[in-house]
Amino acid sequence: MRTGFPDFRLGNVLSTSFTGTLSERHGDPVERIPTPQRLIDWLAEYDLAVDSCTPAQLELARDLRESIHAAATAAALQEALPAPAVKIINDRSAQGRAAAVLTPEGARQWRLSPASLVEDALSVIAADAISILAGERDGRLALCASPTCQAAFFDTSQSHTRKWCDMNTCGNRQKKARYNAAHRKSPSRAK
Repeated sequence: MRTGFPDFRLGNVLSTSFTGTLSERHGDPVERIPTPQRLIDWLAEYDLAVDSCTPAQLELARDLRESIHAAATAAALQEALPAPAVKIINDRSAQGRAAAVLTPEGARQWRLSPASLVEDALSVIAADAISILAGERDGRLALCASPTCQAAFFDTSQSHTRKWCDMNTCGNRQKKARYNAAHRKSPSRAK
């Protein structure tokens, strides 16, 4: 991992993890893919390795990220999906050349060719978002309970009642804040 950048928040769901490359959307936003190389690094974490990325491809990725976030947020709130977001997700999905392959363990994995482009990797992310938004997978879209985050995430817990996009960050931060508030001495009792 390259130093000088915020750590990636890596999750089990590709498309919602991708939306997490911009966190704290309602606080002080943290951009986790500020450079083309950083996008290459993130894609490699999800076995979607590409050799290069231009600034224009980085913008395509950010447009897809924001479109997935907008559509996932609408779905979590049980609102109509925004048409511009749906168009971008569909366009990115259709423009890639990735292939779904079956692993010996019986799992689906995406294969990019050695000459794959960022657009090919983005098509995989868009296809993942489509499968979630279309309700093809067991789980539900939800929004992080942190008032500064409110990231869309795909809740695959057995009860589908998860509250945080990431327990190690948002959940822990909120639990600490509640604990500190409950144990703070009131000014009248302090000497």
